Amino acid sequence: MDYVYGPGRNHLFVPGPVNIPEPVIRAMNRNNEDYRSPAIPAMTRVLLEDVKKIFKTTTGTPFLIPTTGTGAWESALTNTLSPGDRTVSFLIGQFSLLWIDQQQRLKFNVDVVESEWGQGANLDILASKLAADTAHTIKAVCIVHNETATGVTNNLAKVRKILDNYGHPALFLVDGVSSIAALDFRMDEWGIDVALTGSQKALSLPTGIGIVCASPKALEASKTAKSVRVFFDWNDYLKFYKMGTFWPYTPSIQLLYGLRAALDLIFEEGLDNVIARHTRLGKATRLAVEAWGLKNCTQKEEWFSDTVTAVVIPPYIDSSEIVRRGWKRYNLSLGLGLNKVAGKVFRIGHLGNLNELQLLGCLAGVEMILKDVGYPIKLGSGVGAACAYLQNTTPLIASRI
Repeated sequence: MDYVYGPGRNHLFVPGPVNIPEPVIRAMNRNNEDYRSPAIPAMTRVLLEDVKKIFKTTTGTPFLIPTTGTGAWESALTNTLSPGDRTVSFLIGQFSLLWIDQQQRLKFNVDVVESEWGQGANLDILASKLAADTAHTIKAVCIVHNETATGVTNNLAKVRKILDNYGHPALFLVDGVSSIAALDFRMDEWGIDVALTGSQKALSLPTGIGIVCASPKALEASKTAKSVRVFFDWNDYLKFYKMGTFWPYTPSIQLLYGLRAALDLIFEEGLDNVIARHTRLGKATRLAVEAWGLKNCTQKEEWFSDTVTAVVIPPYIDSSEIVRRGWKRYNLSLGLGLNKVAGKVFRIGHLGNLNELQLLGCLAGVEMILKDVGYPIKLGSGVGAACAYLQNTTPLIASRI
């Protein structure tokens, strides 16, 4: 039973953690096992190969770390860099801000490129910094692929192109927490050196696995990186990989079985179809927002996110009241505005194991909430716009054709 009971299902539309599909819940409903038995290493070996597919890499080495995305950040940084190393990092919202804070606290020399919240990373400034850095003092470029606070997606292919244009050897480190397995992500093709995600986002698992994937270049950098690391040290994992036992310390057995089930669902649907579904749901949400007469926090179409939409509300309404009303009256969970956009936006998460009718239920709930808080909305306007789009674009379910 819920800690605070509400009838029916909670409609969870924050941009992570997300809904957990029933097959994953059933897969995790099991007793503990001895992780040193033959069974868990055998499953882990296959999981590590299959996880590479959601990163679209054949050359990367994945690590399944019992942590959150924040721990995955730290793993990416401390295994590849040394204190005092110069990084370029883009501040475009709350989560990029937190990653920058972590870099600074780990004693890196962080060159912050700040943009207005609602804009993407300023890649022109990146180009000018790389052009000026003939001594190659910049050791890493760190970027959040999908900034969850503002609903902004950055162009990773363009970052790689800029690095290549200047022949710059900096490592390319990417936070893909709210993008990998939902948005187009190509680790090998875009020359990404470390990519990371969290289990509670597009994989639709509980929080608890930080998934980090390192390129051969990143593994080589880890041999000379002088940052202190213990729990997040890749070398400990690699030793156990060679031994064939895989785990330097105790994993969550239940989460491993859940990850197996979650990957099976993604592969059954087809990763490209999963990405197309997120594209569809993102577009439907934006059409609803437009029909409501409201604005997207994201300022240009090129930055629109297909996993989260941050909706700007009029100044006479506190967006926190929209979130409170949704939870208290309609059992609907929406994302708060964070930091600079607190009280100004609310966020609709549309990622993970989610379908069209689930999204329409959320949009209907938002319409009633907007009416409750005094916004002059025509009920059905956003739902109707989303319905019209989805009715024309939603394919037959492949397994049921």
